[in-house]
Amino acid sequence: MTTAPQKPILNTSLPPQFRKIRLELAREPDHPEGDAGAGYVMVAPLDDDYRIDQKLWRANREACRVVRLRPDEEYILGHLQGGGWVLHYDGAPGTPDEIGFHFKDEHFVAGEYVSIGEGDKMHTYRVTMVSRL
Repeated sequence: MTTAPQKPILNTSLPPQFRKIRLELAREPDHPEGDAGAGYVMVAPLDDDYRIDQKLWRANREACRVVRLRPDEEYILGHLQGGGWVLHYDGAPGTPDEIGFHFKDEHFVAGEYVSIGEGDKMHTYRVTMVSRL
């Protein structure tokens, strides 16, 4: 079974609250300096407090995308899904969903930290960039 290619999204068609957000692995025992090559790039709408705007997400679900970045691996593309804010990987069978820990309460501002549950482990990521599309 083949999957239809994703329809490109024109940045100009999205509300101005949409942002490109880059997360990089923060310091942890296996990575004492962190790892800029391990992270995520997300496209999501942010409200005035830099939290994910649920109303705009609901109206623009297809545009709320995520790219999983890992050194020496191909990018994995997916979507940001609501509720518990899940990173769901559409075209990567066998890649489990990942959970944004308390993403509904997080401020996506450069320098802040967020946590993502990957399998049975929780990892901390630093927000390194938030920019307009």
